[in-house]
Amino acid sequence: MISIQKKILMLTSVILVIMSGIWIALTFYNHKTQNQYNEILQRYLSMNEATRASQLVITDLNNYLLNPTPDRLDQLNHSKESMQSAKMKVFKLRNSENHFIVTNYINLIDSLIETTDRILMFHSVHDTEASTREFVEATRISNYISEMTLSLLDKELKTYDSFYRGIIERSGEVIKLGIWQLLLIMFLLLLATYWFSLSITRPVQKLTQAANELSKGRFDLQVKVETNDEISFLAKTFDRMRININNLILEIKNKAQLEHELQQSKILLQESQFRSLQSQINPHFLFNTLNTLSKKAYLEGSEETSDLLVSVAGLLRYNLKMLDRSVTLHEEVMVLQQYMDIQMARFRDRLKLHMEIDESCLHVRIPALTLQPIIENAVIHAIEPKEDGGTIWFRVMDGEERITIEIEDDGMGMSEDKIQQILRENFIPTEGHSTGIGSSNVVKRLRLFFGQDDVIDIVSRKGYGTKVIFKIPKKGVGQFDKAPNSG
Repeated sequence: MISIQKKILMLTSVILVIMSGIWIALTFYNHKTQNQYNEILQRYLSMNEATRASQLVITDLNNYLLNPTPDRLDQLNHSKESMQSAKMKVFKLRNSENHFIVTNYINLIDSLIETTDRILMFHSVHDTEASTREFVEATRISNYISEMTLSLLDKELKTYDSFYRGIIERSGEVIKLGIWQLLLIMFLLLLATYWFSLSITRPVQKLTQAANELSKGRFDLQVKVETNDEISFLAKTFDRMRININNLILEIKNKAQLEHELQQSKILLQESQFRSLQSQINPHFLFNTLNTLSKKAYLEGSEETSDLLVSVAGLLRYNLKMLDRSVTLHEEVMVLQQYMDIQMARFRDRLKLHMEIDESCLHVRIPALTLQPIIENAVIHAIEPKEDGGTIWFRVMDGEERITIEIEDDGMGMSEDKIQQILRENFIPTEGHSTGIGSSNVVKRLRLFFGQDDVIDIVSRKGYGTKVIFKIPKKGVGQFDKAPNSG
């Protein structure tokens, strides 16, 4: 995959290579021309320096002859050395075209130096006539050197005239070439920029159109971008998102349909169960019968039997409530007390009950028949099997965010596997429950009611009893209705 960043780097690299090539070519041509100019200029300067040096020797020689001092002699010797240096530079300018003239030019310089030496020799022996004659000769040679310098310069100018014209012509051609190259680079750059912009804008436009279609709810249109960069990857990801959303919508529709059918089936099942229960027993006839027996027992002086019948009637009435109703914790505690009154009448001293209740918590609502199945389990599995019975503790405690309800027994406890089965809501209760409601059913209804999973916990060890802990949220919103209890 060629990323957009790589495309930009490639375009930039091509432009830099072209510009660098042009710059290197122009720099090389400019350097070469500059060297040629310097070479020609150096030839002119060398010839001019020889003329200036010869004139300086004549001037210094005349000054020395007029006033022969050591300083003026040193100055004259320095001028002679300059003349020798100029001669070496002129010697380097010799070529096949000016060989004869430059050779004569160098010989004149040597003659001037020799004449100067003879003048100094005649002057040292005080031969004034000979030194004067030689000085005139030296002056004549210096004039010859000046005239020959002009001749050499004229010849050099004629020799390099065509060279100058060639340089001027090439400079014009280079300028034209530079203009054409600049126009070509601009044209190529515009083409590359246009192609590069299209490779980005076209896929983005397709994605924009696809997004508009999705916003209109059309999830059946495929998003397809034929590029080889990040936009193609983005389009593929966008298309997968479209497919996932479409599948999710279909799945939600199917689930909604399934839930609707399930809810209808549940309603029909509850109605059939309720009608089946009503067909088996007439609750009002049973309540009236129990109340009649309770009053008869009270009139006959059997107050304990009367209280027991009242508890059985209340418990039966409460157990026939619909399970999708919510009640207050106070109602659950009252039914729990009636159930324990019946069990304590049955087990006598074998069953002990300790209750610690914070009455400020009794207003909270919970599903009906939540506490009785749990404490019934404690009676069946912790009290009945033990010959000397046992103890059950019931506690209601207030907290900052939750109300804690604990039902604890000192029975034989249960295994971790059984605890997990109950919490996973797949434990099948054994026979003997008066309500027919098991622990797993209680767990399921609590979680459904409060919409949370951590509303119940079980702590137990084999041989050390069992503690069931309800954690009731104070601000929880139940999902059962809040209809008043029906009689």
